[in-house]
Amino acid sequence: SFKIELPSNLKARGVHPVFHASLLRIHIPNDDRLFPGRSDSQILNKPDEAPEREWLVQEILSHIGSKELSTFEILWKSGDKSWLPYDRVAHLNALQRYLDLLGV
Repeated sequence: SFKIELPSNLKARGVHPVFHASLLRIHIPNDDRLFPGRSDSQILNKPDEAPEREWLVQEILSHIGSKELSTFEILWKSGDKSWLPYDRVAHLNALQRYLDLLGV
């Protein structure tokens, strides 16, 4: 196992600095043209943290639940999909468009 020096943002997120040798590779930076939206700030946010920057929503695809207990399936401009609770999407214009399409 090797102990490596981590960037401060990873230390703050509680990433453990010791890794087995089989997990270590030479760092190759992300090519955003091939894999858009794969930055560490997008994938490492804890649920109770505010995101460092906002990501663009392409559209809301579906939902489960009702009223403030709803959870919405979000399609991001990067092509990724995720599920977010109502309180995280209530401010989005995409939510209003989605509700209009449903006739709500």
